[in-house]
Amino acid sequence: MTTTRTANLLFVSSSLFNGQSKSREIAGEFIAGWTRDHPGGRVVERALAPSNIPHLSGATLAALGKAPDLRTQDEQAAVAFADSLIAEAEAADTIVIAAPMYNFTIPTTLKSWIDHIARAGRTFRYTAQGPEGLLKNKKVVVVVSRGGFYTGNAPAAAMDHQAPYLRTILGFLGLTDVSFIEVEGQAIGPDVAAKGLDAARAAAALLAGLPPQGLPLAA
Repeated sequence: MTTTRTANLLFVSSSLFNGQSKSREIAGEFIAGWTRDHPGGRVVERALAPSNIPHLSGATLAALGKAPDLRTQDEQAAVAFADSLIAEAEAADTIVIAAPMYNFTIPTTLKSWIDHIARAGRTFRYTAQGPEGLLKNKKVVVVVSRGGFYTGNAPAAAMDHQAPYLRTILGFLGLTDVSFIEVEGQAIGPDVAAKGLDAARAAAALLAGLPPQGLPLAA
């Protein structure tokens, strides 16, 4: 008897604005489409905030280098937390990351999440041929929201330290099937912001296999 494996999606959000977040809104629309196509699928959300994702510390790095039976109680807790973040990423078939642009780069909470899951021997390794990412065969959708315009030939493209960094670090970890959805022009004015949101909504629908209005495609 063949058992069908339950599909798993990990949603990582990092905006300071919670329900007002545009990156979270568009990510949610993609996830709704994914859920429709994966009945019974499991969605795990990791909503990052300064209160629940500490920066990687020297103490945690030291704990990771110790044998488990030599770790203090605090060290065991720090390692267990990092292990749980990695386990969520390992279990996911699809990873959705909502990443607003703060000062031309990603939020510090998202950087902390990356620092916790990037672990030699677990999510990447060094070989004679160079580094090899171990988080393979997963689809990643990254929703990046920006106040201005940074894609293509935009004058501010060189100031984008958000998408290029994410593409690089995700690829380093073996996550090479990455699609970006840009929510741009959100600080320029209501009309421009609305157009940017509509364009991102259409891109999310396309990735999720839905037409822009959110109705299922005809068979």
